[in-house]
Amino acid sequence: MADEWEPVARRVKVVMPVHIDEQGVAGPTPGQARGPKWRRTSAGLVVPSPVTDDLVEQRIVEATSRMRGGAVTGWASLRLQGGGYFDGLARDARSRLPVVIAAGGDRVRSRPGVRVRRCAVQEDEVVVRYGVRCVIPERALFDEMRWAHTLEHRVISMDMAAAAQLTSIRRMGTYAREPRRRAGRGDVLWALEHCDERALSPQEVRLRLVWGKVCGPSRLLCNPTVLDSEGRFVGMPDLLEVATGVAGEFVGAVHRTRDQHRKDVARADRFRRAGLEPVEFVGADVGDEALVAARIQAARERAGRNARGWVVAQEQGLSLDDRLDARDQLEARYGDGRPRE
Repeated sequence: MADEWEPVARRVKVVMPVHIDEQGVAGPTPGQARGPKWRRTSAGLVVPSPVTDDLVEQRIVEATSRMRGGAVTGWASLRLQGGGYFDGLARDARSRLPVVIAAGGDRVRSRPGVRVRRCAVQEDEVVVRYGVRCVIPERALFDEMRWAHTLEHRVISMDMAAAAQLTSIRRMGTYAREPRRRAGRGDVLWALEHCDERALSPQEVRLRLVWGKVCGPSRLLCNPTVLDSEGRFVGMPDLLEVATGVAGEFVGAVHRTRDQHRKDVARADRFRRAGLEPVEFVGADVGDEALVAARIQAARERAGRNARGWVVAQEQGLSLDDRLDARDQLEARYGDGRPRE
């Protein structure tokens, strides 16, 4: 089971920077701004000193306060539109990623914490979130994927955007194939072939990609509902290799509690009783390809001795594309109803 996390970022409160005002009307005077009650965010702009930029949304708002005709793109745009995975931190979970701005005709410049890309911004692709001009999810994700250096980064970005219901694989494919999408289009389309909208955590995605790399092509299902031969619920493994009955599980920090460990043991027992063979991995394991290959092969051999007493339940409910289409129809009729401030 994946770590507990929020695919959709919760709405938070941000404070917009204000200009230093000689008269002290629209903002603090220069003298006040130099005092302990204010914190400078950029030249001529401040926020009250209790407001920190530890909150990623606040950091994005401050980084873009001088932007006029451009728009935020990449991870920062996806975050402001609700992408929980896009927390603005690098793989080490400490280093801050720069906020990327598609400049269009804006004269904004790169500075610490802000990276400016000199690329066009179409006004029909701009929405306002938290008072910030952002490109739509498809454009933001296209940029995030095409500027990424690895297939893993591209696939995780797509899968986590889907987990947040920002866009779908089909929509991204359509967007990338538009004639004006040239630079990086091939990398995006290639990555989409490896994506899965049912992924629920980045570590699941990493395990799935490594599994396919070291063990060869195989049909892997993400978070399928497994029933026993009598139709009773067995569980939802992170990954299921249908041909062999091997159930891959990523064991994150949330599994270290006593209650969760007890649930995990009971679930593994249900899997085995139904004929599945669970195999577990922690974060450090996923980076060791030889270990992953050996552990999966051993699980396949054990699974070959099991009597198959399980089936994969058919998916119920609307697909992601159906949900997005329905949302678009409601927005066209009533507006999207999402706060802009």
